[in-house]
Amino acid sequence: MKSGKRPTGRQRKAMEWAGIRDTKEWLVVKSLQGELLIVHRMTGQTKEVPNE
Repeated sequence: MKSGKRPTGRQRKAMEWAGIRDTKEWLVVKSLQGELLIVHRMTGQTKEVPNE
C-alpha cells in the first residue's frame, strides 16, 4: 500500500466530522472527490471517510 501523508486542516475537519477523535494518528493515502482513504499510523487499519 502507498505511504500516507499528514492530513491538511480541511481533511482533519472532515475526519473529526466523521467521528475520528485523534486525527494525528491517521495518514491520508488517497484524497478523492467526496471521500478520503486514511490509514492508521500504528495498526495499519484503513477507513473511508466522506470529504466535503
